[in-house]
Order: sequence, then C-alpha cells, then structure tokens
Amino acid sequence: MDIPFIGFDEMDNRLTWRGVTEALRNGHKLAAASIADGFAYRGDDTLLSRAAWIDGLGVAVKSATVIPGNVAKGRPMIHGGVMVFDDEFGTLEAVIDFHLVTKWKTAGDSLLGAQMLARPDSKMVLIVGAGTVARNLVSAYSSAFPEASFLIWNRTAAKAEELATDLSKSHDIKTMKSLEEAVSLADIVSCATMSTEPVLRGDWLRAGQHVDLIGAYRPDMREVDDTALNRAQVFVDSRATTVGHIGELKIPIANGVFSEDDIQGEFYDLVAGTAGRETDDDITLFKNGGGAHLDLMTAKYILAEWSK
Repeated sequence: MDIPFIGFDEMDNRLTWRGVTEALRNGHKLAAASIADGFAYRGDDTLLSRAAWIDGLGVAVKSATVIPGNVAKGRPMIHGGVMVFDDEFGTLEAVIDFHLVTKWKTAGDSLLGAQMLARPDSKMVLIVGAGTVARNLVSAYSSAFPEASFLIWNRTAAKAEELATDLSKSHDIKTMKSLEEAVSLADIVSCATMSTEPVLRGDWLRAGQHVDLIGAYRPDMREVDDTALNRAQVFVDSRATTVGHIGELKIPIANGVFSEDDIQGEFYDLVAGTAGRETDDDITLFKNGGGAHLDLMTAKYILAEWSK
C-alpha cells in the first residue's frame, strides 16, 4: 500500500483552530503520552528528533533541522517531516509536511493555553515578534477572541510594520515602538522570538494579564526574566518537554530563583480541571514547549481531515 504524503498546500485551508484545539483537549483526556526527545547541536544550529506514543491514539516521530543562518541565504530556517503510525499494529499511516503540523500545533498549543488561562474578556493581544509564528498567532487568537485588537512589537521595526500592513485588511492591528508601553496596554502578551536573553520584564506586567511564551526551545534561550516567573502563576504544556530542556525554566531553576514545584500545572491538569486561573487579578504565564505528543495529536487531526 502506498503511504500518503500530506502536503501543506493540500490541507492548510481545510483545518480550523477550533478543530486543532479540540484535538489537543481530547488527546489530553487519554493515557499520558510516552515521550522521547533527542537534541543535537552544531553551533547555533539544532536537530530536534521527537517521538511520542499515546495508547489509544498512535505514534508520531518528528525530526527537523533548525538552521537560523539559512534566512540570510534566502532559504527556509526549518526542514523536517512527521511520520504517523497506527496505534494497534504500528503501521506507518502517513508522512505529513513538517510545516503543516508545526503551524497548527504551535499556535494551537498557545491558543488552548489562552482559552484555559486568559481572562475571557481579553480584548488586546500583543504579539512580540514578527515572523511566521506571529502571523499564525494573530489568526489563532482572533478565532477565540473575535473582538480582540492586536499590537505588534519587533526588534526590527520594519518587519513589524510589514506584518501589520499585510494583516490590517482583516484585523485591527498596529505596531508599537515601545515594548514596555505595549505590554501595559495588553491583556494577552504572546512572545515568539529567537532571543537568548529576556525581552519581557516582570516589572512591566499588571494584574489579570496572560503571558504566552513560545520562542525559547533551547537550554540557552529565554524570553522573560526571573521577576516575571515569580510574579505569575506558571503553567506549561508539558513538564516533560520544558523543565529539563528549555532555558526559560532550566536556567532559573539551576540558579535557585525558581523551582519545578512552582509550576502550577500542565495541560493534563488544565484539561482535567485540577489547575487553572484562580482569580481575575492573577497573572498567568504559560510556557509553550511543544513536544511530539502534541505533534501526534495534531497530526492525527490532520490525517482525519485528509481522510474525509
């Protein structure tokens, strides 16, 4: 039997943010995933190999190279693919384009976190960063917060202006010169940068805000400072894929200024209703660390839609 390859252009316009967040919710009602992550490095370049098995859902193996220097050479920064296997027999069901799975998983991950942690009356969303993920976040957040307006801040102001101009036809969106001022106006702050040093300061945060952190994926990367972690109720999508792998938590834990016990919960807890925002004045902080189990849930959703 031929194994299908499911491409980006074939499926992207057939998926919905509601569909992917429902798939992520339902996936966290099943048995806890068995996850195996592997990382290899060459200077600033990273090879990520992630695998997950969820009893009752199946298996996914995702491998990708992340080479930041490709951008200056006019090539994509990320290349990879996702193999999806049947749960009962272990049969290879499909190979899905890496970018398709990653787009819907990454923004869907953050969106589900916001749906469960942000105040439902949130009306101003700040996106820190102006890359592809930032574009997807505007689309995702607008689906769940339809009355929201958007602010964009980026270190390179011209990129922020370009993104805002492109999206202004369908969204209420504008750029900000001052990140501190932008944070003061936002109900939701979503960071999607490649920073190794904190760009978001905890002293800027105010009561009731929700902070979504996406960018840091290596042990040497951070987007917020220690003050932000200590002022907020901290949640993660998965302890297994964040605490020991990502600098956002690994560095402050190693320095003794934050503890794994300070993490209030992960998706399994949030979906079960055993953790979450306690008051409207809480500052909630969610670390989107990804993980192959989330890729598996997303890939199975894509495969189901493709099969229709």
